[in-house]
Amino acid sequence: MNLADHRKKPAGTLSGGNKRKLMVAMAIIGNPPIILLDEPSAGMDPAARRFMWLVVEKISQRDKRSAVIITSHSMEEAEALSTKLGIMVRGGIFRCFGTSQHVKSKYGVGYELEVKVKKAQYEELQQLSDDLGLGRDLQNKISLIGAINTCHSAGFDRVILDMIREDGIGSDLILESRLENNNEIKILNLVTFLYAQRLGFRVIRYLSEIFSKVEMLEQCGDFYKLRVPKENKTIGWLFG
Repeated sequence: MNLADHRKKPAGTLSGGNKRKLMVAMAIIGNPPIILLDEPSAGMDPAARRFMWLVVEKISQRDKRSAVIITSHSMEEAEALSTKLGIMVRGGIFRCFGTSQHVKSKYGVGYELEVKVKKAQYEELQQLSDDLGLGRDLQNKISLIGAINTCHSAGFDRVILDMIREDGIGSDLILESRLENNNEIKILNLVTFLYAQRLGFRVIRYLSEIFSKVEMLEQCGDFYKLRVPKENKTIGWLFG
């Protein structure tokens, strides 16, 4: 359990994450046939949580010495560790029980898609900047408002340009302009944003032709997390 460095410390002085590790270590001594773990990764940082998952997986699925029953508030943890999954309310009423995919197929509100668009080559960014009338020297700086107007005039997607605002996905560009003199930004940062969003919105528009609704859950640079309704479409169909 990676506790060797703490072996001479009283248990009460350990951090919350290491106390959890110690409790799991105590629970698995002797390879009991059934191990009950109540939120074993609560309070742990992501790296420690992943390590805990590997330990539990080794006990239950690879070594197959013990059956492990875990309670958790994390669906991610339940999916990572469980062969069977139950959802319980009020501490004792089971609403559903089955494999992770069975539960999600029956009760899930839709599919979540994670999309990462390809990174642009420097030459591609130069070409985009040239097409928009911003010039090929991406290290130059330009007024953000002037650059947006220039892109409008060049016919770039108005929906994407309208998202360059404080509460939009282009808020980082607004922040950069405020930190610079004359509200300027580096052309490289602007065209990198425009390139990634153009590809991302192409995916969203494609999905909008297939599904009645596309919900953006998260967006950061060239990464998109989207949700679409099931609409009687199987997960196999969606991968296709």
